[in-house]
Order: sequence, then C-alpha cells, then structure tokens
Amino acid sequence: MDRRRMMIGFDMRCLGFMMAKMVLRELMDPLIFSKFKTFLVKGHDPSCLREFMLQTLNRSSSSGNVGLQMLDRNWGAGWNLLSSLLATKPSKRMSCLDALRHPFLCGPRWRITPSMDIIRWGLGSTAVRIIEEYIYSRPQRNRISYFIELMEMLNPNSKPKQNWFELLPGKWRLIYCTGRHVGLTLRQPPARVLIGNVSLTVSKLSKQSRDLSFTSSVDFTVMTGQDWPHDKTGVDGQLQVNSPFKLMSGKRLYLKGEKNTTSGRFSFGESTDMDSLAPKLLAGRWRKALPFKEFPSSLRVAKLASGENVDITMTFDDGEKGRGNVVQARDALREVRIQLPPEMFDLSRIVCGTFVDARHLVLRGVNGSALLFARSCLDQ
Repeated sequence: MDRRRMMIGFDMRCLGFMMAKMVLRELMDPLIFSKFKTFLVKGHDPSCLREFMLQTLNRSSSSGNVGLQMLDRNWGAGWNLLSSLLATKPSKRMSCLDALRHPFLCGPRWRITPSMDIIRWGLGSTAVRIIEEYIYSRPQRNRISYFIELMEMLNPNSKPKQNWFELLPGKWRLIYCTGRHVGLTLRQPPARVLIGNVSLTVSKLSKQSRDLSFTSSVDFTVMTGQDWPHDKTGVDGQLQVNSPFKLMSGKRLYLKGEKNTTSGRFSFGESTDMDSLAPKLLAGRWRKALPFKEFPSSLRVAKLASGENVDITMTFDDGEKGRGNVVQARDALREVRIQLPPEMFDLSRIVCGTFVDARHLVLRGVNGSALLFARSCLDQ
C-alpha cells in the first residue's frame, strides 16, 4: 500500500473515533473509552462492536443510550459505517466518497442503491433487533425465520474449506432458535431455574487438519423455594458439553412438497411455517437482492460431522452434601434441558452451517431448526 492510501486510512480511522465519541456519550467516560480502545487494539473485528458495547455500557446511564438507538436506525446502518471506519487493516477502511454516500449519512430520503454487504448487514441487524424485543408471537417468529432464510440465501462465505475454517473459530452467543420454545408462564417447574449466558465455543484442533472442537456452555441460576422471589439470586451452576467435529463441503436440499402444496411451493422440512417462504423470498423488495431469479433446489453449506468422544461436565454446589444435593442438581439439569434447544446438549444434532460472517452464525439441526449466534468478544 502506498503512503497516500495509508494516510487516508489513518484519517478515516480518526474519523471513526470522532464519530463514536459524538454518537455514544458513554465513551466520554475514560474507563469505558479505555475498554473501547482495548477492544480495537486486541484485533477484534469492529463488526462485533455493537455486541461488545451492549455488554459494556451501563444501561441505566443518564443518556438513555440514545447513541445506540441512533446507530440502530435504518437497519443498523450506523454500526456498519462505524465498523468500516474502524477496520483493523487500512486497506479495508471505507473511502471518503463511499462514506459520504453511506445510507447512515444520506438517510432514507436520498435514493441510494445499497451494496450487497449493506443488505446482508441490514438483514442480520434487523433479525437481532426483533429478537431483542422478546415478544415471540407467531408473526414475530415468522419474521425472524424469514430473515434467517434470507441470510442463508445471501451467505457470502459458502466455501467451507476456505471461509468457514477461518471465520468459525471463536466464542458465539446463542440469541435465538427457530425450534420449539418452552417458557415458564403456563407451567410449574420442579426447580426455579434462570438461564444465563448460552454460548458455543469453536476452536481448531490443529492448523493443518480440518478438525474442530465444539464446546457448548450454559450458565444458570437455581432459586430456592416454591415461588419466584423478587431477588433473583440463588445457586449458580454451569453445564458444558464438548465434542469434536469435522468440517466438510455439503449441500442443503430444498424439496418440493408433495402434500398440502401447490406447484411452485417448497417444503423446508420440519421448520415452522415455512411453506409460504419461497414465494416471499422471490417477491417484493428482496427480489433484486437475491442472486437468482428462481428458487434453487440446493444451496452450498458447511457439513458438520460430530465425533464419538463427547465430554459432559456439570458444576453445581449449593453447600450441602447428600441426596438432597443430587436431587436438586437433577431437577435443575432437567429444567435447563427443557428451556434450551436440544442441539446445545446433544451436539451431534447439529448437521450443517448455513451462514457465517464476522458477526453472526447460523447452524441447522437435524430437525431443520435454525440456531442464530452472535460473536462474543468478552472473556476471550
């Protein structure tokens, strides 16, 4: 890279720091700003900046997180611009002209044709924002499944041996599953269990082979008593499942439905409310974004084959010894398994990966359900 481009890249990075301080008032706090700089100095991808800032900022701050709301507008365009300005490599930083034409600065009134990268970014950001509302009615669940399918159609990294082996390793936080949800509203569980962080850590076993290690980690808290106390404190526990995996090339087949379908309709296995998804994908505002005119019969995916060696570890100690401790731990484990997707306990149920980038990961289970993860840069 010549000296001129390096100077432009340096100026754009400085502009990114200025933009971050102007929009996010919390960065005026020296302690928070030092964490912000440490995040970038360690080499983390700025695309994960929103996930990092949400867990770092104080949600009860006087500013009311107005900056976060501003960056979330217009399909998360502000986070896209900020990550492009703060890119680690100067060659990947946005130019001055592209920054002036960015949707975040131009707004919805200016007619600008977004790039495919911005479209992918908007899909992931919108899906996450819907999930964060935490009102999983049928229309919202359908919308989330719809956006996940669109993300899979526009997967920029479809080559497992090249893209997936580089992007997959890391810590991923589970944020949604399209499978069956079992809550606490209409039932009385044997143990009052609150689920904490649910993550999937992927690591390389060696640089030469394509072998990976998947570690599912579930943090939970068991509250004593029969009623739900206002003080949500109790006995902490953790469940970990470790299993080796092999990464291979594969295809995901879309078969035409034989029952309760008409010509041109497709079946998506056992996924919920997917019969009408194919016409939606090929109609409306997404028709120009999809790289094909007709619904494909298959898509390239990363096939994941689990090994035979599975290690399961559970830590749970309420300070007592004897049968009562064993019974309480058994009830807690049963309740944790009810509330979470089965793929997080039996990792062999994960059969393929359909989408991966610097921010998000989508894995498919043997029953067709999709697990959406967000990359976590904390505690690494």
